[in-house]
Amino acid sequence: MHGLKFSSFSGLFNLQLSFSFIIFPSVALCYMGQASYLHKFPQDVADTFYKSIPAAMFWPTFIVAILAAIIASQAMLSGAFAILSKALSLGCFPRVQVVHTSKKYAGQVYIPEINFLVGAASIVVTLAFQTTTNIGNAYGICVVMVFSITTHLMTVVMLLVWKKNIAFIAAFYVVFGATEMLYLTSILSKFAEGGYLPFCFSLVLMALMATWHYVHVCRYWYELDRIVPAAKLAALLGRPDVRRVPGVGLLYSELVQGVPPVFPRLVDKMPSVHAVFVFMSIKNLPIPRVAAAERFIFRRVGPAEHRMFRCVARYGYTDQIEAAKDFSDSLLDGLKLFVHEEAAFSCSQHTDDNDGDGALRAAQAAAAEEEKRFIDAELERGVVYLTGEADVVAAPGSSLIKRIVVNYVYTFLRKNLSESHKALAIPKDQLLKVGITYEI
Repeated sequence: MHGLKFSSFSGLFNLQLSFSFIIFPSVALCYMGQASYLHKFPQDVADTFYKSIPAAMFWPTFIVAILAAIIASQAMLSGAFAILSKALSLGCFPRVQVVHTSKKYAGQVYIPEINFLVGAASIVVTLAFQTTTNIGNAYGICVVMVFSITTHLMTVVMLLVWKKNIAFIAAFYVVFGATEMLYLTSILSKFAEGGYLPFCFSLVLMALMATWHYVHVCRYWYELDRIVPAAKLAALLGRPDVRRVPGVGLLYSELVQGVPPVFPRLVDKMPSVHAVFVFMSIKNLPIPRVAAAERFIFRRVGPAEHRMFRCVARYGYTDQIEAAKDFSDSLLDGLKLFVHEEAAFSCSQHTDDNDGDGALRAAQAAAAEEEKRFIDAELERGVVYLTGEADVVAAPGSSLIKRIVVNYVYTFLRKNLSESHKALAIPKDQLLKVGITYEI
């Protein structure tokens, strides 16, 4: 803990030192030099930076400027990756592949799809604008807007998280907000000369993120409100036309409790349930790795004779989901361990209640061993992976905007992005998709 505190303090101190004695003086001298040059040669205002460079230093400065642009582009990409990674964890962005490049820092990520899109967008913008002036206008407005947004968010953090004195917060907001407002109002004059680009891009991106988050949350609450109660589950399994077929069935759902509404749909369309049935949820934790012994959390669904279980599989951000065979083997090993520990716990409770009831403890231990052998036998008969293919539509009577957002925009995003079975490494020959319609 002391080492962590010292590391954090030293990192912050290095930033403060480098900004105060290297970055700020260098930038200030650069701007003061350009201001002095413009005072003497006001006609060169359109290209002040390169015109103010002495002829002998032009090419070295040009090379340094290119290297600085490369570094700045890498910083922009890293920032985009980190922000979208957080948006993914909050359910505010469609599923994309996230590659964690560090086992120590959770924020160091790489997103191949975003990298490709940013590269393609850079080429399109360059071909469309053709001049560095228009590109500079777009970039300038973007930078100043980021300054302003950061100041507003920092004010909220100071008020709600740090709980600073209200006078200090007001002084901070007035000083920095007024300064940035001057920059913003001055650069907005370039809006029609390329400055509209970041606004348009931001509006499109925010609309897509808001659409995904809204429908994603509505879908989750729809499933949560329609969890199958225990009585209905017992009645469903007790129907004369429902058979228990050999093998193990794994039904994936985002719910970590209860029976998802897609299960009755599955039984209605295909009146059979696997002999061992597990409701699976995959959850990613903000830690590098989860030990194999701690990966799975089990509990029973219904009475023991149903042989139905709920399982939550937990993964760290550097963990990779195993191939189907390895995953099912690890899962069922964990399930057998759960059965054994459940029987041991039950025996210990009976020991506390009645020390002489050895026959009951022996019967429970024998039942646990029999159930473990049953699980092994069903594993040999094969594993089937089931996923709910939910078609989300707006409920009848919804507004026109909601119908457009849900029925068209969200559907387009869902159908053109990564499929869940690919993210879960499920082989196609063992996959069964169950279609269901959610009216939200």
